[in-house]
Amino acid sequence: MTETSDTSGLRPFYAMAINARARALEDQGHSICHLEIGEPGVAPAPEVRAAAAKMLDQPQGYTHFAGVPQLRAALADYYHSQHQAAVHPDSIIATMGSSSGFILAFLGTFGPGARIAVTRPGYPAYLNTLSGLGFEAVEIPVQAANNWRLTAEDIATAHARSPFEGLLFASPANPTGAAVTREGLAEIVATCARLGVRLISDEIYHGLDYRGPSVSALEFTDQAIVINSFSKYYCMTGWRIGWMVLPEAVLARTQMLQQNLFISAPTLSQHAATVALGARAYAEEQKAHYAENRKLLVSALKQLGFGLADENDGAFYVYCDVSRFTDDSLSWCEALVDQAGVAATPGVDFDRLNGNRFVRFSFAGTRDTMEQAIERIAGFVEP
Repeated sequence: MTETSDTSGLRPFYAMAINARARALEDQGHSICHLEIGEPGVAPAPEVRAAAAKMLDQPQGYTHFAGVPQLRAALADYYHSQHQAAVHPDSIIATMGSSSGFILAFLGTFGPGARIAVTRPGYPAYLNTLSGLGFEAVEIPVQAANNWRLTAEDIATAHARSPFEGLLFASPANPTGAAVTREGLAEIVATCARLGVRLISDEIYHGLDYRGPSVSALEFTDQAIVINSFSKYYCMTGWRIGWMVLPEAVLARTQMLQQNLFISAPTLSQHAATVALGARAYAEEQKAHYAENRKLLVSALKQLGFGLADENDGAFYVYCDVSRFTDDSLSWCEALVDQAGVAATPGVDFDRLNGNRFVRFSFAGTRDTMEQAIERIAGFVEP
């Protein structure tokens, strides 16, 4: 794999490229431990699958552009019960995963060429989507010394240096697992309001917070755009179903874009997602498995000499400093999958400046996968 010469700002999604490389090796008969893709290793809850099976005998036509009423009502109830936040069902749009939510949020809120801030390191699709849509990204660096957490001071400093109109950030975050505290999020919301910056809160890893209940921006403001998904916590990555909550000022425009760009989210997935909201006990069981995997993987990687931040707050990732072993994380990950049968994501996906020194491992897989991967990584770095 080589860097693209395209100057538009688009870069390959290396997690998917490593995944393709790993699957090609599997097709040749090789055993691969998949730690590169951020997705649960189990199916959704049994009642979710049962609901989907029941729906298969019914027509799968388009739904209301914003989603079936049952799903939007259930989501409004979710915000009331989980976050004590008042959300009207009409302010919710069911989306094709979080990916279409980002597109709708950018196009529905900002004019051509607007400047939108994101963290570095951060999810690579942020930069690629912004570039592809003609927006300008402003990167705010976060530091391992602060456990990769974004602060209100970081935002104010970046804005003073290079003003921007919007801020997109995730808590818990990909690739670091960093999650801001309740107080930290309140300060971020207040700082964005003071600066006139529209906050887009990526909450797709909500539920996967190991310190306590996840905190939504909607607990502090009704002016944030919130994007969430059933992919991670509810184990529904391939179902391509998510949602967004919108303030009144941008709702009508975003609804029109949804009608024209996507028509509606997948019908089958919407009905399954409605049931998933009531299957939190199953989701919590999976979270408990991730927590055990997290403990196992973090301990092993530290013993092997990988550099890690002091804490990993949420999601299901470990973001490691691999400078002891390489200054080229992409080539290192290619060798790791080719020679040791462990697929991981190079840090250049998440940080185009310093990611050559970092690698992300996902611990969303099974316990057996974690144990086998650790053994193989040990053999790779300590031949």
